[in-house]
Amino acid sequence: MAAAGVIRLYVDGSCLGNQNVDSQTPAGWGLVIVTGDTGLGKGSGELFEEKSGKVITDASDEDFIGAEIGSNNTGELSAFAHALRWILARDVTGEYIIRTDSNYAGNITDGTWNAKANLALVLRVRALWDEVQKVSEVKWNHVRAHRGHRWNERADHLAARAAADEAPVPFTFWKPGMR
Repeated sequence: MAAAGVIRLYVDGSCLGNQNVDSQTPAGWGLVIVTGDTGLGKGSGELFEEKSGKVITDASDEDFIGAEIGSNNTGELSAFAHALRWILARDVTGEYIIRTDSNYAGNITDGTWNAKANLALVLRVRALWDEVQKVSEVKWNHVRAHRGHRWNERADHLAARAAADEAPVPFTFWKPGMR
């Protein structure tokens, strides 16, 4: 994979309902790692790995990273955190681009915007961002949501299924737009 050049990581968050959210509101995150993607068009390249999970709001859970509530935003930030952890776990310097349909999550993560809620989660994600920046070149950029972009749609699918406690449709049987 090191010879693949830039590695693109697509992240997304999902919340069931996303109104009047609290610590019991189901939310999830999705992460899709792609090699050979140009970042243009509807999603070129090959799937390398994918991950997903629920947003953890229970501070006693070993996987808790600071989310106080389940929401789209905590799902998006959790996805960023897991993407950054994936980069750190590789222990391989390189160039990484995290692609998201959430300007909120990208700007909160890199410190461009200040957060008003979920401050513990934001601090954790920013600390991971800073840690990755010390060993690799990482950037983020925006991809438009729900426009048929294969990798963004797959991350959305993974996040929505995690929020609903459902297994994702296997990639070989999945099509963009399928939730």
